[in-house]
Amino acid sequence: MKNENKDIQLVVFLDRDGVINKFPGRGEYVKNWKEFEFLPGVFEALKALKEKGAKIFIISNQAGVGKGIYSQKDLELITENMLKELRSEGIELDGVFYCTHSPEENCECRKPKTRLLERAVQSLGEVKILRKIFIGDSIRDIKTARNFGCIGILVLSGQESLENKSQWEIEPDFVFKDLKAAVNFILNSFFD
Repeated sequence: MKNENKDIQLVVFLDRDGVINKFPGRGEYVKNWKEFEFLPGVFEALKALKEKGAKIFIISNQAGVGKGIYSQKDLELITENMLKELRSEGIELDGVFYCTHSPEENCECRKPKTRLLERAVQSLGEVKILRKIFIGDSIRDIKTARNFGCIGILVLSGQESLENKSQWEIEPDFVFKDLKAAVNFILNSFFD
């Protein structure tokens, strides 16, 4: 069934590691559920976005699968447990999209390419999106935002820091310490 003339005020794309959960470190991966740790304020932030009717998608490169560091099944178990925890807090995400290819495979779904975001939007059906925001912890995420016509918000709760600012290839639209601060800004800036 098609949604005729339906407007969605806001779609928020989120990177996972360093935004939703603790960043495992450069070159490291969250390989199992025991290594997954939600960051402070994430539940409150996501709940606030959902209460405003935002559609929320996780868009994440998980090259550890393609490199054989952990399995597709491991990734699915992490995702299943993450979604279960979020549901227990009353939060239902609209989708989770991963690129599991290694960088060498040069696929179309690895950020900063936009195939995963396209798939996320397609999953919403025939709708008009009034605003798109990508929140990530890396400059690659900001490039992804730019490539897909999103507002790009960098959070400093993961791999990037202000000390590296002179090396950034692209400037984020906004920078905040974490997801909660970014969402507070979104709620105060884009909603009445």
